Amino acid sequence: MNWRGITAVVRRDLRLVWSSKSVVVPSIVVPGLLLIVLPALAGIVPTFVDFASAGDLDALLSALPARVVDGLSSDPGLMVAEVVVTWMIAPLVLLVPVMFAAVVAADGIAGEKERGTLEGLLLTPLSDRELAVSKLLAAWIPAAVLGIGGAVLYATVANLSVGTQVGRLVLPTTEFALMALWVGPTFALAAMAAVSLVSARVKTTQEAFQIGGVVVIPVVAMLVSQASGALLLSSWLLIGAGVVALVVAAVLLRAASRALSRDRLGIRLS
Repeated sequence: MNWRGITAVVRRDLRLVWSSKSVVVPSIVVPGLLLIVLPALAGIVPTFVDFASAGDLDALLSALPARVVDGLSSDPGLMVAEVVVTWMIAPLVLLVPVMFAAVVAADGIAGEKERGTLEGLLLTPLSDRELAVSKLLAAWIPAAVLGIGGAVLYATVANLSVGTQVGRLVLPTTEFALMALWVGPTFALAAMAAVSLVSARVKTTQEAFQIGGVVVIPVVAMLVSQASGALLLSSWLLIGAGVVALVVAAVLLRAASRALSRDRLGIRLS
């Protein structure tokens, strides 16, 4: 493998990504604001929300594991605030890696076609495999790093807004760490592979965005199920979700690597 050439293509792609507002805004700025604003708002829950109804509070706590409930604050308002940041909206940390990987992968080939730079890229001395690896790494590596960074940001805000009132750190929990270090990177890998496959087959970045947008559905489903209490994301469930994402990614990566070959890309250019 020509890692020097691969690194050069990855750096080139990342420069293009960071200079594009259409990539940075939807994939980093918007999710980043959510990771700051929502846990910060959770800190004012005890002040502005009245939990006079014991039935509502019991319904919320009944869905949580006993070990979690035992460790919560005795104050109803702080109890709910802690549940909100540690359980109900915690899957938000998955949005950054998945959305960034999807947006960069969509721009990876379709964007090259729009800019008229794909022909030059195909003339590089890299093999088809090396070219595919460089495109895939350019989407996945920064997505995984940003995902972990987003989780650290979320945990910091949550600890400042809620933890300072509770008197201890509320994050990270085991489940939160799994989301940040395991589920986020594996989901990003699957999203990147799926959208790369789409990007190689369509003509415009907009088409790739529209078709590839379905990759955020699993994250939205996890967020809704967690917030509603319909399905709590236990450690084993998160490990299993990551394994499934890894298997899906392996299958899609094989297909994406074939789609990123010079022969197929050349045919679509003509």
